[in-house]
Amino acid sequence: MNYQTKLKNLLEKVIESKASDLHISVGHPPILRIERNLIDIEGERVITSQDSRELANVLMKDSLGEILFQKKEVDFGYSFEGGARFRVNIYFENGNVSIAARFIPQKIRTIDELNLPSILHEIVEASQGFVLVTGASSQGKSTTLAALIDGINQKRREHIITIEDPVEYLFQDKKSIINQREVGRDTLSFGRALRATLREDPDVIMVGEMRDLETISIAITAAETGHLVFATLHTNSTNQTIYRIIDAFPAHQQNQIRTQLSSSLLAVISQRLVPTIEGSILPACEVMFNNSAVANLIRENKIHEIPSVIETSAEAGMIPFNKSLANLVKEGKIEKETAIRYSLNPRDLESRLREK
Repeated sequence: MNYQTKLKNLLEKVIESKASDLHISVGHPPILRIERNLIDIEGERVITSQDSRELANVLMKDSLGEILFQKKEVDFGYSFEGGARFRVNIYFENGNVSIAARFIPQKIRTIDELNLPSILHEIVEASQGFVLVTGASSQGKSTTLAALIDGINQKRREHIITIEDPVEYLFQDKKSIINQREVGRDTLSFGRALRATLREDPDVIMVGEMRDLETISIAITAAETGHLVFATLHTNSTNQTIYRIIDAFPAHQQNQIRTQLSSSLLAVISQRLVPTIEGSILPACEVMFNNSAVANLIRENKIHEIPSVIETSAEAGMIPFNKSLANLVKEGKIEKETAIRYSLNPRDLESRLREK
């Protein structure tokens, strides 16, 4: 079998089917994820151990193969024909090689095209502060970040530096200069790259993921010193996000971090992708903007009271997660049962849905 051709055909099928992911595992035919559903590729035979190893070898360069066998998993970006890109993770399971490849669309969609809250346009206009896009894996965080960064790119001249693992969306310079650095290829770590970034004259910094205390600390400092900093965290709400950041620090530093965060934080966007009635997916978002009330609660370690501020600050552009879900139901975009299943507080959501 020509595995180069086999891989080409599989990746073309991903693009033609408008799938988000391709899964290759021993004992199964190749599988696509389309609108959250896993679907066998029709006409494809079951993958053998040799098939998965050979397909992985086609995807990987020699150095990546060495990393896979040393660390048992490897994450990288793969450029395909016509400018298409995939984020690939190759890993071992039961002694066999498995592949997960996520399709990264070439076109970066806008805030409006993604059906994100229009208030996010205000973040694009900001000149400094700390912006966190949060949610579980595969909830569209990278896509939202790309929309925000490209929104800046289209509007004004800035020096934008991204630090990613791996690089996903490829930005084309419009009004801004954009330098994209990949961990492992262009830098040794997020923390090291972020520290160096402060000496590279950036206006805007994007950190693909805050994985350790050093990265979180430098990101907060960068926002404090006049930069606009974007980052992601795997948390489900504003409260969880702020707790996660503060708890990353030793107890004796937490008062100082609360003070720094209260002054540097600009916004937290927590999102989940929700299945629609039409069979697509839409983001439901909680949006929190820092104001004097939120800043005081962070400083005074009363973070549990922030949801009340979000609830009563619609005029400032804040959106509770349940309000976002309720709006999608009332607009006829998602089923009530779907909204309840995705809600973090179903009883409150049911109360909102009873309101006219």
